[in-house]
Amino acid sequence: MSYDLTEDGPSGGHVRRAYIAAFMDLVPEIDSTAFIAPTAAVIGAVRIGANSSVWHQVTMRGDNNYITVGENTNIQDNSCVHIDSVKLPTIIGSNVTIGHSAIIHACTIEDRGFVGMGSIVMDGAVIESGGMLAAGAMLTPGKV
Repeated sequence: MSYDLTEDGPSGGHVRRAYIAAFMDLVPEIDSTAFIAPTAAVIGAVRIGANSSVWHQVTMRGDNNYITVGENTNIQDNSCVHIDSVKLPTIIGSNVTIGHSAIIHACTIEDRGFVGMGSIVMDGAVIESGGMLAAGAMLTPGKV
């Protein structure tokens, strides 16, 4: 299942909407107050909390495991959020900022965490509550 990517705009032209799609029987759950940019893709088992935002060209793919995003979280342009299909979901807490072009893969980012632009957070890694990962840094698998 996928959704129509356009709708009629106020002047009669078409307006692009985000690509929000089920994967097999896994359907995204997006709070009505969340903002999903028109060029973002949210696929499969993805839950996005209240007042969170997913910006342009972000891909969130919960194809064989789940992704959860808490409230008031901001995932900026060109970021990719994915899971480990065997055992690890991706859990992003509330009041988290994920900078532009970050890769978030099968990890946990606790409440008030910050991931700098271009950073990579790998399988099983944890950014603790209030923790910060600098721009361009990599948090390798299993590290806290």
